[in-house]
Amino acid sequence: MKSTVTIIMATYNRAHFIVETLLSIQKQTFGAWECLIIDDGGTDNTHEAIAPILEKDTRFQFLKRPDTYLKGLPGCRNYGLDLAKGDFIIFFDDDDIVHPMNLELCVSELKNTDYSFCRYLRTVFTGDFNYNFDLTSAYDSFHIGINDVPSLLKHELPFNSCAVMWRKSCFKENRFVEHLMYAEEWELYSRILSSGVLGISINKILFFGRKHANSNTGEFYSHNPIRKKSNSDAILLVIANLKEKKLLTDSILRYFFQIALDYKEYKLFSAIVETAQLSVFGKIKWQIFYAFLPVRLYLYSFKKKLFS
Repeated sequence: MKSTVTIIMATYNRAHFIVETLLSIQKQTFGAWECLIIDDGGTDNTHEAIAPILEKDTRFQFLKRPDTYLKGLPGCRNYGLDLAKGDFIIFFDDDDIVHPMNLELCVSELKNTDYSFCRYLRTVFTGDFNYNFDLTSAYDSFHIGINDVPSLLKHELPFNSCAVMWRKSCFKENRFVEHLMYAEEWELYSRILSSGVLGISINKILFFGRKHANSNTGEFYSHNPIRKKSNSDAILLVIANLKEKKLLTDSILRYFFQIALDYKEYKLFSAIVETAQLSVFGKIKWQIFYAFLPVRLYLYSFKKKLFS
């Protein structure tokens, strides 16, 4: 039977978490799936830990990332995309828990061929997981389209890497940028959404992310320089894409120039100005804005404290 859903899971030294993740995938109420587990050169006993599951359930495949793909999460996922046989694609991490109705509800929504993706809610947990799932099928929903690109970019409408099921056609012309070590899904997903596809978002928690210091997100908020430089590079790729598609607005520029204050070591402000190909007037306008931005932010913060 053809796999309707391809689950792509990159893994690296997560033997202590991955078994629980795979068991949660096995408990899906929708059974037509394949799960490609892409090992990124780990040195622990991950393969041995999951061997009993691989032996009993052939829907799981354990593969080594070939050297033709760069080391890291994006390279592993691109390898998985090139192997995927499913009609739909979903990315799961190797340390999280999946709601048992995840695939069922997303596939049901994507039966509407107008939709290219199904977004859902994700929450986080620490320590032992509470398996008291909400198994109802009732939820609200809303459409997401090209007009929501700014909300995605500003994280007002989060597109977590593991909280979206995509139609495979979305990746025909789009792949992860393999040198990015953080914000790679944010960059790619904004690129896909800016191409004009329509999706649906359902207000139901279908994924549970394990919170721990060794995750990519944890390292970013610990000011890991590799993750921070990657975020800076991703911003420039986003700017270039929006410029090409004539979607770059003053509101988006203002947002990224504000972020640039914390990325002075990468000269992000100057890089954004160059990538956006601003006019002479535009360069002067934004240089003045950027010069006075710290004062404006201080006054805003002071005013907020004063009236809180």
